[in-house]
Amino acid sequence: MKIRLVFHVVGLLQVFVGLTMILPIFCAYYYGEPEITSLLWSMGITVLGGALVWSLTRQEEDIRVREGFAIVTLGWVATAAFGALPFLISGSIASLTDAYFETLSGFTTTGASILTDIESMPRSILLWRSQTQWFGGMGIIVLSIAILPFLGVGGMQLFKAEVPGPTPDRLAPRISQTAGLLWGVYLLLTVSEIFLLRFGGMDLFDATNHGFTTMATGGFSTHNLSVGHYNSAYIQYVVIFFMFMAGVNFSLHYRCLTGLRPGVYGKDKEWVFYIFILSGATALIFLYNGTSGAGFAEKNFRESLFQVVAITTTTGYSTANFDAWAPLSRVMLLALMFVGGCAGSTGGGMKVIRLLLILKHGKTEIKKLLHPKAVFLVKVSKIRVRPEIMLNVLGFFTLYIALFVFCSFLMAALGLDMISATSSVAATLGNIGPGLAQVGPTLNYSQVPLLGKWVLCMCMLLGRLEIFTVIILFMPEVWKKF
Repeated sequence: MKIRLVFHVVGLLQVFVGLTMILPIFCAYYYGEPEITSLLWSMGITVLGGALVWSLTRQEEDIRVREGFAIVTLGWVATAAFGALPFLISGSIASLTDAYFETLSGFTTTGASILTDIESMPRSILLWRSQTQWFGGMGIIVLSIAILPFLGVGGMQLFKAEVPGPTPDRLAPRISQTAGLLWGVYLLLTVSEIFLLRFGGMDLFDATNHGFTTMATGGFSTHNLSVGHYNSAYIQYVVIFFMFMAGVNFSLHYRCLTGLRPGVYGKDKEWVFYIFILSGATALIFLYNGTSGAGFAEKNFRESLFQVVAITTTTGYSTANFDAWAPLSRVMLLALMFVGGCAGSTGGGMKVIRLLLILKHGKTEIKKLLHPKAVFLVKVSKIRVRPEIMLNVLGFFTLYIALFVFCSFLMAALGLDMISATSSVAATLGNIGPGLAQVGPTLNYSQVPLLGKWVLCMCMLLGRLEIFTVIILFMPEVWKKF
């Protein structure tokens, strides 16, 4: 492991993070907020600190796979630490643990918050909070499409031959080409949502914040009631559409936009399964809530659709207190927390492609019992899934469930009730945000014990970086010289 090279890249990343604080600084200046001083100090410390590390570790070497794992993980950890400075220096969040929790929740696009009164926060700090999710969301797309497949992990591993990117051995400059294309799509969708929300009556500040956090599938809002603050069917349907788009593989968006071929979506089996999950879950919850006297049909349908899309794509917005829904609806939403968006999207969770592969693998195993001598292949979009990829998917699924169970026990040991413990882990490991009971949509994570917040921080990081990326750093072989 070339430690100096790892710190060299992580230091450069912090310089970039510091420079992005310029937008909240302009916001503080425009609204005449005293937080401009805190933001300037935060920007200075981050840029100078990152530049110092970068210059002291400067060297011309190629980044190999093992350095890639370290850069990805340590980059997120360091970014959350420096990103917490605006909260701490301004006094908006006094506790170091709470500030780090909120910031890591932002950059991992989890959306779990410790803030009890969001509307009392300075606008510049709220903008920085939303901005952490927007940059984190773009970072996840680049990671999942251009980097993680070539480190041997990630839901896009199956499709790496179709995606422009680096060679498997070294992270080459073609990553910048891929990132540039993805940035264009991401920015176009974000601007489009901001425009449509503004057209629907949302002021520019709120529209910008919700545009940032929707496309990142982050879920931070500028209001205590989340999107439910806006009792507007138009605004809620706009947010639903863009949450749905954010949960789709961004490679499909790029191919559709560049070739004007909307048919590419229907040819993708993961996208079709994604539609099936959303449609089926919405129909079941809508019908069940309707028979339970949930109210007017259109509003019931809109709330059902909104929460299904918000939870499945791991955005985490809310328009209703779904924790008060009937048990079947709550169990359905809890199950959707494990699904997540498509591979190559900003969504978290296990990813739709993995669930599809597990189901297909289960089907082939049943067929083998009936026809022991026959050969059955797992295929997706007419592409044969190699055995090593299937083992990777099964290993990921096993680790995901094992971590969920282990961390749920930890949270229960710290005093949370069973529903709060399990849903808090499911919501942070899947990067969703709100859970049920004590961490439900009308509450937050402020009452979670201090140690519990650090456990959930680890869950956020593990879930966002596809588990293997973090765990592999604890293997002695990664640090040995060969």
